Amino acid sequence: MRILVVEDDAQTATYLLRGLTESGHVVDVAEDGNDGLAMALEGIHDALIVDRRLPGLDGIALVRAIRSRDLRIPVLMLSAQSTTAQKVEGLQAGCDDYLAKPYAFAEVLARLDALLRGADQPSVTGRKLEVGELELDCATRTALRQGRSIVLQQREALLLEKLMRHSGQVVTRDMLLDSAWDYAFDPNDNVIDKHIHRLRRKLDEGFEYSLIKTIPGAGYSFQGSREPD
Repeated sequence: MRILVVEDDAQTATYLLRGLTESGHVVDVAEDGNDGLAMALEGIHDALIVDRRLPGLDGIALVRAIRSRDLRIPVLMLSAQSTTAQKVEGLQAGCDDYLAKPYAFAEVLARLDALLRGADQPSVTGRKLEVGELELDCATRTALRQGRSIVLQQREALLLEKLMRHSGQVVTRDMLLDSAWDYAFDPNDNVIDKHIHRLRRKLDEGFEYSLIKTIPGAGYSFQGSREPD
């Protein structure tokens, strides 16, 4: 998943960036509310983690601005302001969850996973996806196809997760790029095709058909099982 962290404290931002990256997410960081809003409105992130007190545009105003544009991305707000009234204000502004500081990263990750589970996914248990004959454990980056275990690299797992979450739909190359690389990456023309080729080779070894279908001129689609003749 691609997560946007909006946090002006460099130490806290680094702490979240490291933990989320090690948990298999792609992470972008904005240092103030205005940049955070601009990045969020691109619509490429799966969830936001927003500090309440931000320069430029505070967290409450940022979330209200997002919701006023009908962007339904899950938002977890982090704040040292932890009274009941302050939590209620955050939730009424449009936050999906509100976590008071200080916090343990394990709780941040658990709450984030809960928000992502509640989104629009197929069969999801924790950070596991199951579509057709393939199961993906997003946390361990391991897939299981008809009893065969397949170990994936981080970006392979992120690409597969994106495809599985949109099973049966066309997923464009830009959508795949957004799911597995951050803003600092400068892609070449066929980086997605190369990664999909390697992913297919791992998933399809020993099978007569591929679970990832190429849609000419559009992108790729995950099928989950053999298409009928």
